[in-house]
Amino acid sequence: MSADGQGRRHWFDDEAGPVVRPYAMTRGRTSSQGQHRLDLIAVVVTEPHADDPEADHMLSPEHVDIVELCRDVPQSVAELAAELDLPIGVVRVLVGDLVDADFVHVNRPVPPAELPDESILRDVINGLRAL
Repeated sequence: MSADGQGRRHWFDDEAGPVVRPYAMTRGRTSSQGQHRLDLIAVVVTEPHADDPEADHMLSPEHVDIVELCRDVPQSVAELAAELDLPIGVVRVLVGDLVDADFVHVNRPVPPAELPDESILRDVINGLRAL
């Protein structure tokens, strides 16, 4: 804490810039309304019809930033958090809001248990070679 010339104390310094707490960006929520399960490697893609997210007055600047970042190149949840310099929990809530509002969709990774076994793939390759 620093004191100004009049003896008042501030909990920030001049170099901190604007300070917004993460819970203010999500309005105190820790999950989105739709309860979307978003892994760190889930890929966020902007919907083709999401032309002008700034026109929607319900979206925060962070929501608009996410839509714009994913417009040209789909981004993972982890990449969005790093690019926006926001905690991963905040990004999950914001992306969930955008999914509910139909601005983006999320491609989830295939769980390892659902991937084909390597030995089966080798057997298929060997069978094809035998033809």
